[in-house]
Amino acid sequence: MLRPAAQADIAAMHRLRMSVRENQLRDPTRVTEAHYERYVSEPGVSWVAEVDGQIAGFAVADRASRSIWALFVDPQHERRGIGRALLQRVTQSLFAVGNDRINLSTAPGTRAERVYLAAGWRREGVLPNGEAWLSRAPDAAESGPLDST
Repeated sequence: MLRPAAQADIAAMHRLRMSVRENQLRDPTRVTEAHYERYVSEPGVSWVAEVDGQIAGFAVADRASRSIWALFVDPQHERRGIGRALLQRVTQSLFAVGNDRINLSTAPGTRAERVYLAAGWRREGVLPNGEAWLSRAPDAAESGPLDST
């Protein structure tokens, strides 16, 4: 079940972020719990996926940069469609506030990059930090109203 993220979810979201196998933070001080606060307090930009009352994944949109700031799934809950559902929700939210391209960055050659490419994202190049830079143009599926799941 997807639902909007709340302030009370931040600690669990951050723990999940720090537990992933891919796209691990080399410097954990680059993203702290405080970084989540502005997104969680803004309506319509952050969601969590719950399984049996526990956070199994989360996604966060950054409207100012038209990008996905975060999308992570707990390693114990991978390959269950949680990441795809979160990706659809966060993508729809960005296209709901504008029809310009959206973007994200991820470690190249990862399963995450393959999921994004399979979902219609296009690799634009490599950023100075070595991450793959991907973008996506809107299509009819993303420009419609958000569903309630």
